[in-house]
Amino acid sequence: MKNLVIGQSGGPTAVINSSLYGVIREGFNRSEEIEHVYGMINGIQGFLDGRFMDMKELDNDTLEALRTTPGAYLGSCRFKLPDNLNDAIYPLLFQKFEEMNIGYFFYIGGNDSMDTVSKLSRYAAAHNIDVRIMGIPKTIDNDLILTDHTPGFGSAAKYVAASVCEIGLDASVYNTKSVTIIEIMGRHAGWLTAASVLARKFELDNPVLIYLPEADFDQESFLASLEECFKTKNNLIVCVSEGIHDKDGTFICEYAASAGVDAFGHKMLTGCGKYLENLVRDRLGVKVRSVELNVNQRCSETDALEAAQAGAFGVTSAISGETGKMVSFVRKSDKPYVMECGLEDVNLICNQEKTVPVEWITKDGTDIAQAFIDYALPLIQGSPKLPMKDGLAVYAYRKPEK
Repeated sequence: MKNLVIGQSGGPTAVINSSLYGVIREGFNRSEEIEHVYGMINGIQGFLDGRFMDMKELDNDTLEALRTTPGAYLGSCRFKLPDNLNDAIYPLLFQKFEEMNIGYFFYIGGNDSMDTVSKLSRYAAAHNIDVRIMGIPKTIDNDLILTDHTPGFGSAAKYVAASVCEIGLDASVYNTKSVTIIEIMGRHAGWLTAASVLARKFELDNPVLIYLPEADFDQESFLASLEECFKTKNNLIVCVSEGIHDKDGTFICEYAASAGVDAFGHKMLTGCGKYLENLVRDRLGVKVRSVELNVNQRCSETDALEAAQAGAFGVTSAISGETGKMVSFVRKSDKPYVMECGLEDVNLICNQEKTVPVEWITKDGTDIAQAFIDYALPLIQGSPKLPMKDGLAVYAYRKPEK
């Protein structure tokens, strides 16, 4: 019998712990093949420092609470393994695997996490090491290729649509001209910003303009579009992706200040909403504010169930001999919505990016087509029932390390 180790990486989502639950529960169910299920504390970086826990420490109530607990129960990291597979870190990692009798390695995360899965699986293959290495997708950005969607996107899309709707109601109380600019996460892929279209309930409802990074942003055209919208509506909601850019590729946020860089070399994009707020105030002279949506907590029942299903499917696939794969979602039908889990070669996925199809972006880059609505609506359905105590949700909390 072999042991299983699992970690979480990158930014948390509303359902990353649902995937963790799926892996743990299926690992416990497969006791004939898996003796222990270990959790890496703070991802592979923490594992390298010897920080992990035996998931048998979880009582059943805590395990079940994972299904609706936001954040990342095991803690996360943003740690990039070296591109050179001859680096000393790889034999060190696999030595730790051998010492712990690890036969199954699972990593829940987005693009950079799938890069980790790819490197580890390629190293294992090159050295004939029988450790099965699998990726469980997670990203609110929905930008992983070869999968219909990713766990985390549905919940975040639900949060965006609900928040935009509520902000629109708040902005409409006065009968004076106003603009509210809502900045939504999305560096190169505008899936989350596109979800703001789900807030509309009737023709000409807010948001009146939606801008994604897949289309070039022109400041003068933006101002002209606002003036045109004012002809039929006083209170305008505009949704923009943080990564919108002009025709030369310059991020709009860079017009205000230089963007920083994270540990992976990605520009840290914030501030395009504030920049556009000042632009509108200076040029149009109307009441204007900007709002940034950067934390999502509301969970879609569909998303939570699928996330757990992805984790469980990954375990059964690894036990059957699969390695170097990422669990994918395959949509069989829109109406009724039917989804199945599949497997894809992680080497084809990492370091790639799925963007919103250009045919789903309409009206010269200011609106979203019905095709996106048909795609996204099934993913935001339902809300899981939260266990409650004293009026507050009961979540799973990991005990502090000694």
